[in-house]
Amino acid sequence: MTEPRDIETQDEDTTPKGQFLDLHRHLPSTAFVLLLLLSLAAFGGAFVYAGVYNIGADEPHSKLVYNTLDKFRERAIKHHARDIVLPADFGDAKRIATGAGLYSEMCADCHLGPGVDKSEMSQGLYPPAPELARGINHTPAEMFWIIKHGIKLSAMPAWGKTHDDELIWDMVAFARALPKMSPEQYQAALASAPAGHDEMMKAMPGMAGMSGMKDSEAGKPTPSGHSHAKGSKPHAD
Repeated sequence: MTEPRDIETQDEDTTPKGQFLDLHRHLPSTAFVLLLLLSLAAFGGAFVYAGVYNIGADEPHSKLVYNTLDKFRERAIKHHARDIVLPADFGDAKRIATGAGLYSEMCADCHLGPGVDKSEMSQGLYPPAPELARGINHTPAEMFWIIKHGIKLSAMPAWGKTHDDELIWDMVAFARALPKMSPEQYQAALASAPAGHDEMMKAMPGMAGMSGMKDSEAGKPTPSGHSHAKGSKPHAD
C-alpha cells in the first residue's frame, strides 16, 4: 500500500534566485502618492486661507507647533553663526561698559535685567523674550548673529541695520555679564556707561534724520515741566 505524501504547509518562494523583490507589488502606486500629496496640499491651502489658526500673541502655540518652530529657529541660528569669530578684546571692561548704555535703551524693556520687574512690553511678547539675567543659552557668536540680524516673526529686531559690528559686540559683552550681576551692580553699570545711546548713535548708518530720544519715555517732559529718568517712578509735585 502506497503511503500518502506530506502536504507542504508553506508557499514556495517563486522569486528567481539572484533577483530583487518586486517593489511594485509592495509599494503604493505613483498615482496614489501624487493624489495623496495633492490632497495634503489642498488641505493645507484651505487651512491657511480659512484663517482659523489663531496667530494672536495672547494664545500660545500648540506644543507640536512651538517645538517645531523652536527647533527650526535654533538650528538656523547655529548654522548661520558657525563662522563668526569673536574679537580679541571681547572680554574687555571698556566693551562691557559701553554695552551697558546700549542695553539700557535697546534691550532692557524686553529682556529686563537683575532686579528689574517685568515691563508692559515684556509681558505682551510671544514667544517671550528671554530674561538674560537668568541665564544665556547661546554662544557669544550666536548672540551676535541674533542681535545683528534679528529673528523673523518675533519682536527681535535686526539691530545691524543701524548699529555697526563693534557696537553689537559691546551689547553681547554686556549681556554675557548679566547673569553674574547683582541688582546693585546692574544699576551701577548703567549709571557709569561712558556715553549715552544717542551720543553713540550719531555716526551710525541709517540714523540720519532720526529724532533720537524725542519720542521715548526717557526725557519726556511731564505735566510739571521737568523730566524723569527712564525707569524711575513719577511723583506728585
